[in-house]
Amino acid sequence: MKVNKIIKILILSDVALIAGFGFIVPIFAIFITDKIQGGNAEIAGFAAAIYWILNSMVLIPFGKYLDKNRGERDDLYFIIFGNILAALAVFGYIFSSLPWHIYFLQAIYAIGMGMNVPGYTAIFTRHIDKGKEAFGWSVRGAFVGAGAGVAGALGGIIAIRFGFTLLFTGVGIFVLLSAFLPLLIYKDFLPRDHKSSRLPEIKTSHEPYLTKR
Repeated sequence: MKVNKIIKILILSDVALIAGFGFIVPIFAIFITDKIQGGNAEIAGFAAAIYWILNSMVLIPFGKYLDKNRGERDDLYFIIFGNILAALAVFGYIFSSLPWHIYFLQAIYAIGMGMNVPGYTAIFTRHIDKGKEAFGWSVRGAFVGAGAGVAGALGGIIAIRFGFTLLFTGVGIFVLLSAFLPLLIYKDFLPRDHKSSRLPEIKTSHEPYLTKR
């Protein structure tokens, strides 16, 4: 399964990002009910709604901005800073105790993923090996899915045996790793590039903590 260097690094970054969140997905509702004052299913539902609504609101403006500013490094910056915001949201859960803390962090996470998606898909689509587009996206989907599956199985075990603080700390480190991996291909990009088509792509593996994205 040979893929070029840029695609390989992007896939590794996404595996680290989504596997990290995969640890949280199965137990986030339990975290809300156990650790958040007045936490219940209603708060969990509002948290999911805040993520999806805000994420949907920022995706198109961010995508239009990146298409207007044709530098490839702009796309890379969006991936890096978007993932850093997502990591900050995860670390923030360690110190959360009230519902509005959850809502605020969900908003940060939504903006972070709103930056990641257009930047990631633009670079991935542009640099995917010609004639192997389906294969390239399939490799990404297979590795990301496997990582998320393994993480999902371990997330509950870690939370029960070692607590939510350790779990969120580990996840935050995973997500930070996903932010720094793209720096390995920074020199492969020019500050400005020529006009090129960017095919639409919807990433369905990123999810809020409550409903697998």
